[in-house]
Amino acid sequence: MSRFRNTISLTADAALSALSAAVDRAKSIQVPQCIFIVDTSGETIASVRMDDAKYLSMHTARAKARTAASINAPTGAMTAEFGVAAGIASQGGVTHLPGGLPIRFGGLLAGAIGVGSGTGEQDFDVARAALKAIGADEV
Repeated sequence: MSRFRNTISLTADAALSALSAAVDRAKSIQVPQCIFIVDTSGETIASVRMDDAKYLSMHTARAKARTAASINAPTGAMTAEFGVAAGIASQGGVTHLPGGLPIRFGGLLAGAIGVGSGTGEQDFDVARAALKAIGADEV
């Protein structure tokens, strides 16, 4: 039985680079976004609410990032019933809404990004631009 495991962490510089790329992509598609980047435990490393982004999307973007980090998978795939139950049980910390992606390097989880204020597809588009900018695995 192993007594330890190898892990990696997303640096603050990488989080800021990813955040900048996400903002640039959101501007290019003309959809102001709320964007959260978290570590593997769901704690915020970097975030922004772009001008004119929906206020409540700050909450959902953070929940998307935390959910993606927790399940090490994109958000939006769980059933609505399970998503609602998980959201209630976690006091809004977990969501089934699309727009959250894990941030992995070489298959190892380093954090996650959550984007909200557009459609699910727009949110994923902005998140994928962030991953690409920092050389993270495609999701």
